[in-house]
Amino acid sequence: MFKVFLFTFVLLFTACSQKAPTPPKPSEKAFDAEDTYIIFALRAEQVGDFKTAAKLFAELYNKSSKKEYLYRYLKDKIILKEYTDVITTVDTITKGSIDDVKLIRLKIIALIEANRLKEAKQIAVMLAKKTNKVQDYLLVSDIYTKNKEYDMALKYLEGAYVKNYNEKLLDKMAVILYVNLDRKKEAIADLESHARIHGCSKLICHRLLSFYSHENNIDGLLSVYKRLYAKNKNEEIAEKIIQIYSYKREYVKLMDFLEENHINDELLLQLYLSGKNYKKASQLAFKLYKESGDYAYLGQSAIYKYESYKGKVPKNALDEIIKELEDVVKYNKNTLYMNYLGYILIDHEIDVKKGLAYIKEVLKEQPNSVYYLDSLAWGYYKLKKCSKAKELIDRVMKLEGSNEPEVVEHLKAINKCIKKKGRRK
Repeated sequence: MFKVFLFTFVLLFTACSQKAPTPPKPSEKAFDAEDTYIIFALRAEQVGDFKTAAKLFAELYNKSSKKEYLYRYLKDKIILKEYTDVITTVDTITKGSIDDVKLIRLKIIALIEANRLKEAKQIAVMLAKKTNKVQDYLLVSDIYTKNKEYDMALKYLEGAYVKNYNEKLLDKMAVILYVNLDRKKEAIADLESHARIHGCSKLICHRLLSFYSHENNIDGLLSVYKRLYAKNKNEEIAEKIIQIYSYKREYVKLMDFLEENHINDELLLQLYLSGKNYKKASQLAFKLYKESGDYAYLGQSAIYKYESYKGKVPKNALDEIIKELEDVVKYNKNTLYMNYLGYILIDHEIDVKKGLAYIKEVLKEQPNSVYYLDSLAWGYYKLKKCSKAKELIDRVMKLEGSNEPEVVEHLKAINKCIKKKGRRK
């Protein structure tokens, strides 16, 4: 039945070519039901019913002589793998001419799919010479590649590439060089050269990424990801860059990248801390506090600011730190911030009793904490209650973490205090 339809379709094409009617403009309706036919044809394609779609587009062409329906009909026939019908239809209409390049391209595709490569090559070469279009050069290269004539495929692509440096041609060249001819270094060099001169487009960059990944070239991957990120601030690409810097342990470069691009401030904060860059850590934590309103960041900012002075804190800075920590503990009862506030009040002898009150509060939560017990002992020492301080510091020395330098210093000071009191007796 469908063969009969095809025969009728070809006869109609012949009749149309004999009468040579002037087709209506694409924007003009050729017959009343044209829009309805289009809707049904497109719907058929959408649901995968290409046989019905092809029949409807054939009817549309017969009734309107609009070439776009003819092209659509032939594309659907290629999907249906009815290659002979496509070739016959194109031959009937063109009568050996290659003026309608869209029709000839469809015929070439049908010939390739039908494995009639010799015929396909002959027509494709003629078409490429006529149009000088990238898509036609690619068709020729596909035919040579299917024939495993890789050198010829490459030669053809190179000749076309030097005319306009089209990236699609280069991508095809690179694949042939890398995969088929095992000239891997040359493939990568060509892509990198193009990227330097014409820019690393998405196509070229992703091809480089695939090659560098296959080569396990970490530096190459990093270089390409950075170029991609410079053009498109994509979070996934940024994550790849972060992973590579972390893998290479290049933390300074990772910090530079994060600072420059203002991404992943949490990670940047951790890097500042691991490098003991407390000044920058304090500034970044304060920025995060301003952005989020989270008092935990304000507490961290105050602590890092305190640490950045390495024990020599100017009075105005100390007052500011205390004020910030007092604000924090009103809303966030985290033991870390309460202990820090209490310790600062004790160590700098600003208000030792108030500091002890904070420390006692945190010990309710963590009664065996080395750090909090040490702070309590230090508070009693500052109040000259050396026996109580000694009792506590001895308890601290039995716990894990007692070898911390600050704890050891406190032990020495408390022991010295006990000896002095003993001598007085």
